[in-house]
Amino acid sequence: MGALKIAITVVFILVCIALVVLVLMQEGKSAGLGAISGAAETYWGKNKGRSMEGRLVKFTKWLAVCFMVLAVILNLNVF
Repeated sequence: MGALKIAITVVFILVCIALVVLVLMQEGKSAGLGAISGAAETYWGKNKGRSMEGRLVKFTKWLAVCFMVLAVILNLNVF
C-alpha cells in the first residue's frame, strides 16, 4: 500500500501545481469603468463559457474538486 500512497501523493502535488497555475492565469473579476458605460455587455462578455476564460473557470472547478477528493483520500489513513 505504500506505493499507492506515494502515487496518490504525486498526483495530489501535480493537481496543486496545476490549480495554482490556472488561478493565476485567470483575469480579475472587477469590471472597472467599463461597467458604467455598458462595455461589459459585448459579445465576449455574453459568451464567456465558450471563450478561453470560460474554459479556465471550468478546469479550475474540476481541479478544485479533484484537490478536495485527493485530500480526503490522503487523510483517511487507510494506507
